Amino acid sequence: MILAQLALLLAQAQDAGALSERAQSLAAEKRFDEAEAVWLQATRRSPDFFPALFNLGYLYYSTGKFDQAATWLTRAGRASPKDFNARYLLGAALVKLGKREEALQAWRAALQLQPGNLRLMQVMVAEYEKGRYFADAAALARRALELNADDPNLYFFAIKALQDAGDYASALEIAGRAVRKFPGSARANFEYGFHLEKVGRIEESMAALKKAMAADAAYEEPFFFYGDLLVRQGHNEEAIPYLRQAIQNRSDYVPARVTLSRALMNLKQWPAAIAELEQTVRLDPRHPQPHLLLSQIYFRLGDEARARAEKDLSLRLRRENPNVLEAVQGRPFPDGP
Repeated sequence: MILAQLALLLAQAQDAGALSERAQSLAAEKRFDEAEAVWLQATRRSPDFFPALFNLGYLYYSTGKFDQAATWLTRAGRASPKDFNARYLLGAALVKLGKREEALQAWRAALQLQPGNLRLMQVMVAEYEKGRYFADAAALARRALELNADDPNLYFFAIKALQDAGDYASALEIAGRAVRKFPGSARANFEYGFHLEKVGRIEESMAALKKAMAADAAYEEPFFFYGDLLVRQGHNEEAIPYLRQAIQNRSDYVPARVTLSRALMNLKQWPAAIAELEQTVRLDPRHPQPHLLLSQIYFRLGDEARARAEKDLSLRLRRENPNVLEAVQGRPFPDGP
């Protein structure tokens, strides 16, 4: 009896295999509807036949039918628990469906099968970040860096993840490693300068930012951050050329425009500050900060009605867009780190 059942299962698998090969040929000819029908027939002959299950999932994914793709890829993963591609593609389909946590669960299972897959790690870090799972993102980004310490992008990836997780000490340590390994990199010098400032090492920070500016005059961030430091130190006149360079490099750079407006306000250059803030509002109408600064200027100029209107608008925009000025808080992933 058992031998008869095994023989039947073998025959069904062979039959499903032939059907699956036929469907593969049809798909190669872009006869997708026919390929779908033949693969479905194969799954009826042998419900756990992995090639048919996976190829149906892939077909549905590639044609934008992500819900159906997820169903068949889930079945494929059950039929072949050690297949990486089924779990990877399942995660991609679930992300398309807006099911980030389920996607990450699928990818975590895929990563167990290929622990050194850097591409998957980077995809997962990005999704952890979007879900505010900052600690998980930071841990995985560090793991990716240790697997390939010769890739500069993995340093910057880890620095950003650690920064979002609030681990500035570790971000500084990674930035220091990056600048020692890539001393001519504008980005490495900027990251090092940025995180030196976070721990109060201002002179070293400004020296690193100068190196970043010298390495790439078209890179806006070092110019902005250097100018911002100068404004905070009260060196408003000195800051203006750096802030204008940042804006020249990137015309929609709202933080640089806001800081430039502050410098102009500190110098009592009211018309120039108003013009800069109005341009900032045109670039980002929903940002509350320019309106708050305009309110302060109009109050100092004695125009209380306009000052009040700008302040009210700033408060309304802040309520509507709290994340513009407030740090987004992290949360633990449901299954822990």
